[in-house]
Amino acid sequence: MTTKTTTGLSLSRRQLLQGGAALGFGAATLGLSPAWANPWGQSNTYPQGAVEGNDIALAIRRETLAINRRNTRPITINGTSPGPLIRLREGQDATLRVTNLLDEPTSIHWHGLILPPAVDGAPGISFAGIAPGETFTYRFPVMQNGTYWYHSHSGLQEQLGHAGPIVIDAAEREPFRFDREHVVMLTDWTFEEPATVFRNLKTAEGYYNFQERTITDFLADMRENGFRETARSRAMWARMRMSSRDIADVTGSTYTYLVNGQAPEQNWTALFKPGERLRLRFINGSAMTYFDVRIPGLKMTVVAADGQPVQPVPVDEFRIAVAETYDVIITPEAETAYTVFAESMDRSGFARATLAPRLGMEAEMPERRRISDRGMEAMGAHGGMDHSDMAGMDHSDMAGMDHSDMAGMDHSNMAGMDHSNMAGMDHSDMQDDTSPGASKGDLLPAGTAQPGSQYDQAGIGIDPDERRILVYRDLKAFRPWPDRREPEREMEIHLTGNMERYMWSFDGKKFSEVNGPIHFRKDERLRLVLVNDTMMEHPIHLHGMWMELENGAGELIPRKHTINVKPGERVSALITADAEGSWAFHCHLLYHMDAGMFRVVKVS
Repeated sequence: MTTKTTTGLSLSRRQLLQGGAALGFGAATLGLSPAWANPWGQSNTYPQGAVEGNDIALAIRRETLAINRRNTRPITINGTSPGPLIRLREGQDATLRVTNLLDEPTSIHWHGLILPPAVDGAPGISFAGIAPGETFTYRFPVMQNGTYWYHSHSGLQEQLGHAGPIVIDAAEREPFRFDREHVVMLTDWTFEEPATVFRNLKTAEGYYNFQERTITDFLADMRENGFRETARSRAMWARMRMSSRDIADVTGSTYTYLVNGQAPEQNWTALFKPGERLRLRFINGSAMTYFDVRIPGLKMTVVAADGQPVQPVPVDEFRIAVAETYDVIITPEAETAYTVFAESMDRSGFARATLAPRLGMEAEMPERRRISDRGMEAMGAHGGMDHSDMAGMDHSDMAGMDHSDMAGMDHSNMAGMDHSNMAGMDHSDMQDDTSPGASKGDLLPAGTAQPGSQYDQAGIGIDPDERRILVYRDLKAFRPWPDRREPEREMEIHLTGNMERYMWSFDGKKFSEVNGPIHFRKDERLRLVLVNDTMMEHPIHLHGMWMELENGAGELIPRKHTINVKPGERVSALITADAEGSWAFHCHLLYHMDAGMFRVVKVS
């Protein structure tokens, strides 16, 4: 057995991060004293246990455990799946010794943590991975606080339960107080091998979709919209070789949805005393599933997104994309039980837990919602065009093109266009302002929402009139971030794919087809524009650096490590490229990433 050791950040990098973390705001927002003054309102009810301290040992193996009362073979960390809660403190130097007891290489990526590339944990980039029998030592300074998580970045291991929560306690006061906290980690589990799931998706894109439209649906649509409109809509989806009910690639037909590793029937229960302020740290550690989260009878106040504090937002429900985290404060006054209900976006299943003053209590389950159909809003800028043969197009140098004036174009008559002969087109000479010397004269002011964004919409299957839903437009940072520079250039990247052949890519190229990394200049300020040319949502994650979502909040735009991009949507984020080295950039839907929606960003 061998041991590898890696050192931490350079002093200048560390000082820069300290400046970013020292926001200096107080607890006046909610009129409460800070949580750090009384930290042991903390809960230890996370059922997988917790590890903490300056030197933490983690052992990874595959072993037999019961999930939903059925024996199976997940990957475990210290004997549990998902793994234990890792509790760190801002300002400490963390040492995590990870021993691989599998018969294949493994890794741990510390999702959302800002740290040196050698300990980021993405194999093949700036880290070789952890070989069988090897112990790898991750060492890094902890320069932030909040709710994060960890997971394997090797193959499809994340689907096997190789994941767990991270909580980093703040060195200074937080802008809200809580009396007790609970981690709520949402995951999706399948008793199939992940390789089998991937093979099934490659065989038939609708393999797991058991909610396809029926003749009854057709007749209902015809009564509501008329025969001509209904037939036109069906023909449009047929041309794209897709279904309007392609909401999720993998569904409850194979998934069991879990809270902290426990199925709905197991009723994981978190305790409270009436009148207490509870902090619920929600983490979506799923491989493929978006959840809509509500607690009937309780208002939630969102106080942090992706680990970063935000100005409080009272909501009844929020959608959490894969890899996102949200912290909420609730105050249950009655001595009664409440259901924490996390419904999958495609309505094929749900995860469920209970908040109660005593064990054994249960609350009523809310009524389930029916699956929705994708409509014209999913077409975005491509309006029904047939992209089935465009997967091989070379868009690699189109990133700087200014598409901002195309948002209002009427593509409604383009549905029948045949682009099958475009596969060989060469766009290599179309490079615009992604080049190092690009002018910034055409750039929007920092913090301005991009045309084509849908920041005020929660997404498919949500009725905004039914209850108060969190949307990206609601998120505002507490203070402006330290780097106030305008972006020097704009880089546009298209999210592309072929659902029928289950191929996913950036700018029309799978990772195996690209010639080199995306280049950021060290310390530059840039705008990254993401345009979703597909009919599916994509949670896009950049390692090593924050993305400041330009949601219209001006100088208070929120920092995120994962940004959800809805079908047909155009979003933008500001990035300070202060993290020298090579970093992963990918869709966080596991099978999308493995199918090719992955790139490397090199900062130099």
